Amino acid sequence: MKLFESEQKVMEVLWEEGEIPAKQVVEVLKERYGWNKNTTYTVIKKCIEKGAVLRSEPGFICRHLIDRHEFETYEVNELISRTFKGSKKNFISAFFEEQDLSKEDLEEIEELIHNKRR
Repeated sequence: MKLFESEQKVMEVLWEEGEIPAKQVVEVLKERYGWNKNTTYTVIKKCIEKGAVLRSEPGFICRHLIDRHEFETYEVNELISRTFKGSKKNFISAFFEEQDLSKEDLEEIEELIHNKRR
């Protein structure tokens, strides 16, 4: 599911906090980004319209309907499709060329590859 940056910020709060009242989302985003109440409610409404957030009553309770992993997977696949013409090999090659990876990072990546081969 495609989410704009502002919608991602709302989702981050919901992924961190779980099911919470919209007024609490307002408080968090005001503190983090200086958003006002109207901005936050507008973005929450857009997330609801996209099917990313469920609103329940009483109290305008918000709950995420897509999880972080689902969103991240979509975003990575879109990036690979759009930027690397669908080539995962080219994506990985570009990633390794530009990243400063620690020994621990490389070991974790090797473990991921090993587990994928199983």
